[in-house]
Amino acid sequence: MPGLIEDYAIIGDLQTAALVGKNGSMDWLCLPRFDSSACFSALLGDQDNGHWLLAPVGAADCTNRAYRGDTLVLDTFWETPSGTVKVTDFMPQRDKAPDVVRIVEGISGRVAMSGELRLRFDYGSIVPWMRRTDGHRVAVAGPDSVWLRSEPEVRMYGKDFCTYADFTVAAGERVAFVLTWHPSHEKQPQRVDPYKSLKHSLEDWTKWASQCRYEGPWRDAVLRSLITLKALTYAPSGGIVAAATTSLPEEIQGVRNWDYRYCWLRDATLTLNVLVSTGFLKEAGEWRDWLLRAVAGDPADLQIMYGLTGERRLPEFEVPWLAGYEGSSPVRVGNAAVQQLQLDVYGEVLDSLYLGHESGLAEKRHAWNVQRSLMDFLESKWREPDEGLWEVRGPRRHFVHSKVMAWVAADRAVRTLERQPHRKGDPASWRAMREDVHREVCDKGFDTERNTFTQFYGSQELDAATLLIPQTGFLPPSDPRVVGTVDAVRRELDHGGFVRRYTLDDSTVDGLPGGEGAFLACSFWLADALHSTGRKGEARELFERLLSLRNDVGLLAEEWDPLAGRQLGNFPQAFSHIGLVNTALALSGAGTAR
Repeated sequence: MPGLIEDYAIIGDLQTAALVGKNGSMDWLCLPRFDSSACFSALLGDQDNGHWLLAPVGAADCTNRAYRGDTLVLDTFWETPSGTVKVTDFMPQRDKAPDVVRIVEGISGRVAMSGELRLRFDYGSIVPWMRRTDGHRVAVAGPDSVWLRSEPEVRMYGKDFCTYADFTVAAGERVAFVLTWHPSHEKQPQRVDPYKSLKHSLEDWTKWASQCRYEGPWRDAVLRSLITLKALTYAPSGGIVAAATTSLPEEIQGVRNWDYRYCWLRDATLTLNVLVSTGFLKEAGEWRDWLLRAVAGDPADLQIMYGLTGERRLPEFEVPWLAGYEGSSPVRVGNAAVQQLQLDVYGEVLDSLYLGHESGLAEKRHAWNVQRSLMDFLESKWREPDEGLWEVRGPRRHFVHSKVMAWVAADRAVRTLERQPHRKGDPASWRAMREDVHREVCDKGFDTERNTFTQFYGSQELDAATLLIPQTGFLPPSDPRVVGTVDAVRRELDHGGFVRRYTLDDSTVDGLPGGEGAFLACSFWLADALHSTGRKGEARELFERLLSLRNDVGLLAEEWDPLAGRQLGNFPQAFSHIGLVNTALALSGAGTAR
């Protein structure tokens, strides 16, 4: 059985990532990319679907673990009756092939260790053919091969389609394992030195983290979140995936199980804000460049998400041989929401590009032509209903957040022309659109009796996304309608002191059965809204409670179940860590103004 979601830590090489449990089992790994099929899928099934356990014989969970300094190098310690041992897990930033390195080090006494490697390609469905060659054990199936090597003194043997390793480490001794993915039709991959790779990985991460210029009271939490966002970056393109996993449930044994190993436009503005505000201009520029490449083409074809390098087709299918995390099925690969109409993404793209320019990112050729095309298209389409920010699989609606973001698009386009009048555009028409959207949202999207903006026109339901209204500049934080909305969301979407995304009572809105936990990004938004409306003590108190939900190595999933007291949803979740950093910046007065 897999552990709790919060039992896992992430390691990665900026092209893919693995999840390692407190028990020393690596239960999730996709090779060679985030969106490749998994060779370790125990997280969504059981050990027979693939995992790699490395721990003291007979041991359960570790005594403690931590990332080494400001890096993504994970140290896990076990204190046993015979001694203490440390396992260091990391993935060196790759040259060609992805490598997973595990180094066992004796700290005191003598500790008997055990390893179990079950490689199962194609999400746990294919048992590879194994052979030995040149000091390696090689697993091959179709296009994939994985090469495993260790020190000669380690006894490795095969049994029941599993590779076992038995050995003992004494104080001061080290034993390393290197697992390398390689295309099966190519020759043997180049060997890496595990100890030199460790040294270089520590240096690379420490150097990168030293760029952080946030010095506020929550620096450790902010920097760990920034490192996590970096870990979710696909370095060859600059894209940032929403999470490293697919199908971790929003409700245990529920059906809200989605594939988040893709890049969402909705994350773009908040991610850019985080990167720019904390000093990572290179990453901000790469994310902006990814965005421009992804959205190039006909504005009518703009998608809410793309693949790692901008791929448009992300077909969704189910993987029936995996039982799902704690029986939460179906397990899905791909994401059908890619076909939805979400008008808010036009505003998010234009806001991102505006923010990037205002923050000093170098101007990109043709960037304004892209923005102008998007704006011209949105001007003719903003009155249509859509599926909204939360990708509901029910009927299209006139979602308030989508309309507010249409206003944002017009506002940023107008402001760009006001500051750079030499650019081509139609400021008069865009100003008129901005006024029309504002008037319509305030007329049709606001419940005067309850003094709150609603989820969509004419509805009684609420939506936590309306907490973003003051952040966008649509209305100032002091406006009574903003204060009323904050109070209503806080009251009616409360879930154990945190915030749900929206009202779930009406299945016609969401289109799916069952429920979900408190959405962590929305809870950070509430803290931001409380702060901006003058309730700074309450904002800080909520933020501190949110920080307490992080696991022992500082990671957050998508949601929190306040009844069971556990994390839910895909992990680690970029949106949650973006929210953490943005709220820390806001409460510290260090954010980037829009």
